[in-house]
Amino acid sequence: MRFDLITAHPELVRSPLDHSIVRRARDAGAIEVHVHDLRNWAEGRHRQIDDTPYGGGAGMVLRVDVLARAIRAISSPESLVVLLDPAGERFDQARARGLSAHPHLVLVCGHYEGVDARVRELVDAEISIGDYVLTGGEVAALVVLEATARLVPGVLGNAHSAQDESFSKPLLEYPQYTRPRDFEGQQVPEVLLSGHHARIEAWRREHAVALTRARRPDLVDDDEAG
Repeated sequence: MRFDLITAHPELVRSPLDHSIVRRARDAGAIEVHVHDLRNWAEGRHRQIDDTPYGGGAGMVLRVDVLARAIRAISSPESLVVLLDPAGERFDQARARGLSAHPHLVLVCGHYEGVDARVRELVDAEISIGDYVLTGGEVAALVVLEATARLVPGVLGNAHSAQDESFSKPLLEYPQYTRPRDFEGQQVPEVLLSGHHARIEAWRREHAVALTRARRPDLVDDDEAG
């Protein structure tokens, strides 16, 4: 799968992409990631990518003509172009799974006061990672990229890892433990040391349901929770 990020501040996203799972997935060829400086499509001596809003108001707005040139240069008929915007649809695990089915994702990062409204005619979807406002869409784009990339075949070493994580099912993930068995009097539950797979699975299911009911009751379907 290929990811292309269009941003006014490429330095904000390049470093995180060179670490951890995303870096390993890139090295293994499971995903491709390209970062594009929006100023490469700006014209004039000053390569201006933003301007003051018509009608007045604070801040600067990213220009539609510059963004249009960038989007059209990078995308193709098989691309899904996504604008990161606080007014977009809420991003979640189900949306990440849907995005992972596309061969090419173009992530457009807003910045400053926002983007010219006509940019919305150039994108296929608008996504928000939460009900708050960031300085720009770069952090949001990284969230969407990583959550989506983890679901691409070959990215995670164990294909079952993504299936067991929180929000992959209607429940939060069950508690996990590793060494030491005793930490300041807190013991690893005996059932996890038993080697009895059916009992371990039942324990994990029980605790996933209990945790979800306590912290995110909106996710619990009583019929599925059993």
